Amino acid sequence: MSRPAPGGARPTIRDIARVAGVSKASVSYALNDLPGVSAATRERVLLAARELGWRPSAAARSLSHARAHAVGLAVARDVELLGEEPYYMRLVAGMEGVLATESVSLLMTVVPDAATAVDVLRRWWAERRVDGVVLTDLLVDDPRLALVAELGVPAVVRGGADEALPGGAGVPTVAVSVEEEREPFAEVVEHLLERGHRRLARVSGPSQFQHTRRRDRAWREVTTAALGAEQEVVVADYSARGGLEATRALLARAQPPTAVLYDNDVMAATVVAERRLLGVRVPQDLAVVAGEDSILCRLADPSITALRRDVVADGAASARLLLDLLAGRSPRPLLLAPRELVLRGSSGTGLTPPAGASPARR
Repeated sequence: MSRPAPGGARPTIRDIARVAGVSKASVSYALNDLPGVSAATRERVLLAARELGWRPSAAARSLSHARAHAVGLAVARDVELLGEEPYYMRLVAGMEGVLATESVSLLMTVVPDAATAVDVLRRWWAERRVDGVVLTDLLVDDPRLALVAELGVPAVVRGGADEALPGGAGVPTVAVSVEEEREPFAEVVEHLLERGHRRLARVSGPSQFQHTRRRDRAWREVTTAALGAEQEVVVADYSARGGLEATRALLARAQPPTAVLYDNDVMAATVVAERRLLGVRVPQDLAVVAGEDSILCRLADPSITALRRDVVADGAASARLLLDLLAGRSPRPLLLAPRELVLRGSSGTGLTPPAGASPARR
């Protein structure tokens, strides 16, 4: 026999939560057949709903199946780094430019790690706040791929390579492969060899990122082919402080490098700005190349040689791919635009160092 709600009123989610002894969120998950509660809890909620005579209203049922007209982007990065790095603002600008034409909003948040991103994405999907998501900066074993597969969330991976998506089959990608990483690295190495450099190094991003692993492999192959041995890599975190610390470690070597490639613009620009503190001249003692181009590279003194790509266009491609997926079209993986070497003063206007020369100290 049905147990009426207090006062004979229509039973609410609060009433069901009280009878079942669970939270309102658990009731919502159970009644809407969403993940996030155990089978036992789901059964208890459904039993309480039957006892109370609860029925979903037509309006609520209509709302539950309506589109949110929003897509989600949960960026798992340090907030301070995002304040330093122009990259994500350009990516978002590209996405917004496409989404706005379809009256779709971008719901973005910054979280400290991928595990927190999983919690955020799960909540967004349960609350029907997004119709799909864009995933960036995939980790080597990224829990977000398992989540979107579990929940059936329409998702696009930005920056992932097909070969690097175990368990991510069916997730459209805006991708780059090892081969696409190898060509720009080969251009950088060739340019530095022409300037007389024979001891090179690279300051990479965090090693848990899939894109760092792809770059590691490309760097190893290119430098081994050009110089007969893999050139050193020091891992950093993309931050200004991390770039300086990595450079100090390199310059302290018995045979320090005469040229360094940094995986992003922030680290390269910081080294150029703090070159006197480091005790080197740029480019006479140390040539500097940035793996990402931005206004930081153009405004530096000397301006910084960099690998340039159209990040805004890449963001637009990611949004377009997701909109195709949401519209029921069959999106195909897209390749990111190749990076182009732009020569500037940080690697080319100074004196050509003799082969094997060590940086002069001031």
